[in-house]
Amino acid sequence: MTENWLNRFGRGGRADNAADKVFEVTLEDGEWRKKLTPEQYRVLRQHGTERAGTSPLDKQYGSGIYHCAGCGEPLFGAATKFNSGTGWPSFYAPLDNAVETETDRSFFMTRTEVHCRHCGGHLGHVFDDGPQPTGLRYCLNGAALDFHAGEMEPPSRPPALGEK
Repeated sequence: MTENWLNRFGRGGRADNAADKVFEVTLEDGEWRKKLTPEQYRVLRQHGTERAGTSPLDKQYGSGIYHCAGCGEPLFGAATKFNSGTGWPSFYAPLDNAVETETDRSFFMTRTEVHCRHCGGHLGHVFDDGPQPTGLRYCLNGAALDFHAGEMEPPSRPPALGEK
């Protein structure tokens, strides 16, 4: 019943804007189901949301890197994590070239969805009520993340010729 309801409101499966996009990491649906836990599959592949306060990663503040639970790519450094009080892990900036965004018009509202640039997995949403220096709050599902404690953040790449 939930899946039918989600499909009627445009969120059962891929985001409308990303439906035809080809990602670097692609698996058939059955392969995703084997690779992920049921909760990870629901969040990453069906755009689900875990209940607030249920992820142990919300209260994780040690050093390390948060990776995509779907494909393993590094997404967020612990240095950008903050306590938003929302019950979901929150960050003010992703790692370089790690995530993409799409407009999400589900559930009778407009938000900005965040997904992994490598596999397209749904991570959560980004809002403009975060701390400086970006003013953004990447509000993510812990089920979509895999924390690698103590891992060092990769260095930022220097701008290419002509980039600022």
